[in-house]
Amino acid sequence: MLKVAVVTVFSTLAVTGCATLPDAKAVIERHSGQAARFENARGALSAQKSAAILAALKRESGKIDILEKQIALEQAIVGSPLTVENKVTLLQDGAATYSAMFAAIRRARDHINLESYIIEDDEIGRQFADLLLAQQGRGVQVNLIYDSVGGINTPKTFFERLTQGGIQVLEFNPINPLSAKTPWLINNRDHRKLLVVDGRTAFIGGINISSVYSSGSIVRRTGRADGNTVAWRDTHLEIEGPVVGEFQKLFIQTWGKQRGKPLAKRDYFPELKAQGKDIVRAIGSTPDDPYSLIYLTLISAISNAEKQVYLTNAYFVPDPQLLKSLTDAAGRGVDVKLILPSHSDSALVFHAGRSHYASLLEGGVKIYERRGALLHSKTAVIDGVWSTVGSTNLDWRSFLDNDEVNAVIIGREFAQQMQVMFTKDLEVSESIDREHWETRPLSFRLKEWMARLWGRLL
Repeated sequence: MLKVAVVTVFSTLAVTGCATLPDAKAVIERHSGQAARFENARGALSAQKSAAILAALKRESGKIDILEKQIALEQAIVGSPLTVENKVTLLQDGAATYSAMFAAIRRARDHINLESYIIEDDEIGRQFADLLLAQQGRGVQVNLIYDSVGGINTPKTFFERLTQGGIQVLEFNPINPLSAKTPWLINNRDHRKLLVVDGRTAFIGGINISSVYSSGSIVRRTGRADGNTVAWRDTHLEIEGPVVGEFQKLFIQTWGKQRGKPLAKRDYFPELKAQGKDIVRAIGSTPDDPYSLIYLTLISAISNAEKQVYLTNAYFVPDPQLLKSLTDAAGRGVDVKLILPSHSDSALVFHAGRSHYASLLEGGVKIYERRGALLHSKTAVIDGVWSTVGSTNLDWRSFLDNDEVNAVIIGREFAQQMQVMFTKDLEVSESIDREHWETRPLSFRLKEWMARLWGRLL
C-alpha cells in the first residue's frame, strides 16, 4: 500500500497541464491513405510481395477493411515495421510465463536484457536473481532496468547483490533527485515488462516479477481460484523471429535515455531467421513522443472495427475520445465487450472506471467483471484478426506518463487463440446489467464521483 500512496502523492505534485492527449481523429486522418508494407529478416519486402501478403490475409479473414486501413495507419503513425515470419506463444498467468522465461534465460549464451516495472525481493524475485547471477558468472552479460517507484518496496540490497555479481543495473527515474542522471521526472514511470534473450527471444506483457503471480487463476466450481492466496489473472507473450530486433531497440533506447553506463559489447542484433508465420509489430510509447503511439493505434483499431471489439484490461480510466470510440463502434453494430476487474489493488482506479459504466452501457457497450482472480491483463482482439498484448492500461497514466510496450499481431490464427482466452475469462465474469446498475447503492455512486475527480492522475 505504501507504493500506491507514494505514486498518488507524486501524481498530485505533477503538472497535469503539460501533457495532453492528441486529437486522435485529426492525427488518424492526416496519416491515412498509405499502402501497407511488410518486412522480414532481410529487410523491407517489395510492394508486390507486401500486396500478396495482404491479399492472403484478406482471403483468410474475409473482406475486413480493418486489415488494410489499420496496417497502413499504424506504419505511418508508429514507424516500426510490420514484420513477418515470427512465432508468438500466448502465455497465461505467472507460472507458465516464469517457466518459459527461466528456460530462455538458461539457454542464453551472449546476453540478457531485462526491464520490469516491479521486481520484488520475494521467492520469484530471488529465483530470477539467482538465475541471472549464475548466467552472469558464466560470461553471459546481464543488463537490468527497474522502475524506482515500482521497486520502492524492494530493498536496495537486492539490487546491490546483482551489481556485485557483475550485472549492470539501472534505476529508471530515481525517486531521490540526487540520484537522477537526467532531469527529475518523477511522474514518468517505466511500466514496461520486457525480457530479450540473446537478441533472439523476447517476452512482453503485463506480468511483473513478483510472487503474487504464483497462484493460478483457474476458477473451480466453488468460484475460487487455485491456491490459498489471491490469484492474479494476467497475459504475456513469448516472441521469436525478426521482430525481436525491434524490442531490443526499445530496451537500448531506454538505457541510453536514462544515461546508463555504456553497455558491454555483445551481439545485441544477431542475424535473425524465420521462426513462424505470425505477423508482428512492436510498439513502444514514452512521454517523449509527440503523442502516445499505443493510444492512437488502439483508437484507430476500434474506429476501423466492423464486427467485434473485445478488450480485457486491469486499470480502466478512459478519456473522452476512448469512450466515444467505444460507443460509436457499438452504435454502428459492432459487438463491443469489455472485461474489467471485479476488485482491484487500486480502489481509486477501480471506482473511477466504474463511474463510466452508465454512459457505456447506455451506448450499447457490454461490460463484464472478472470474478475469482485479480485481473491484471491488458489485451485486445478486434474483428478476429487484429490483436494486441502488452503493458498498457486503458488509463491516462499509461497514455501520457508511462513508458509502455505492446505487440500487435495480425492474423486469424493468433486472434482465434485470443478469442478462446477471452471466452474463458467471459465464462467466469459477471455481466453488468444496465437496469441493475442504475439501482446501485448511493455509497458506490459517491466513491465513483470522488474517484473520477482524480481521473487524469490515475
